Amino acid sequence: MLFYKLTLTLTGLTIERRMNAMLVFIDESGDPGFKIGKGSSSVFVIAMIIFDDTLEAEKASLAIKETRRKLNVSDLFEFKFSKTDTRFKNTFFKAIQPFKFRIRAITVTKEIIYSQKLRTEKENFYNFIVMQILKQGKTIKRAKLRFDSRGEKALRDELRIYLSQQLDNKHKSIFTDLKFVDSKRNTLIQLADMVAGAIAYSCSGKTKKYLEELKVTNKIEDVWPFK
Repeated sequence: MLFYKLTLTLTGLTIERRMNAMLVFIDESGDPGFKIGKGSSSVFVIAMIIFDDTLEAEKASLAIKETRRKLNVSDLFEFKFSKTDTRFKNTFFKAIQPFKFRIRAITVTKEIIYSQKLRTEKENFYNFIVMQILKQGKTIKRAKLRFDSRGEKALRDELRIYLSQQLDNKHKSIFTDLKFVDSKRNTLIQLADMVAGAIAYSCSGKTKKYLEELKVTNKIEDVWPFK
């Protein structure tokens, strides 16, 4: 079996290239809290950006970096949907159109969640929703998962253990590697943030423009309303 490994670094994005490796970048929109009406979002979205080709991931990353230059912002500028104005959003979503990646997302209307364990423990809720989207993703196999770095190491380790157990990862091999990365330095986590934000916007009724653009370019594999 032909196998090779090469590590490339492109201004903060490090990708391990391996034949047939799947790269999955995961981020959310909204927050996992349940103080709705007192600061917490009413909808929570997890989005996964799936690259079946590491070279395509590198090209998309480079395009996002070039978009910063086009917008005359710092090379350290971070694209975040909630903090990005309309002109920047328009430019960003146009820039990523040529690249091949798949989007899977789950949307959760928090009012339908009755479990006290999920409502009172934010990490339990977050971990459970991430597990659900990976469980539903039948095409996700032997993936390298990348999350935005969050919380203390103990919480990150808890997510890793929880997913391994709940997904029976030892036998089903849904993921081979799980790491937390700095979103300020990782452009493809920023892509996941922008996509999650676009989906959350469509759920709130503000605008479906960006979601429709992603659909037209055949990037949406599934947007699943949790029930």
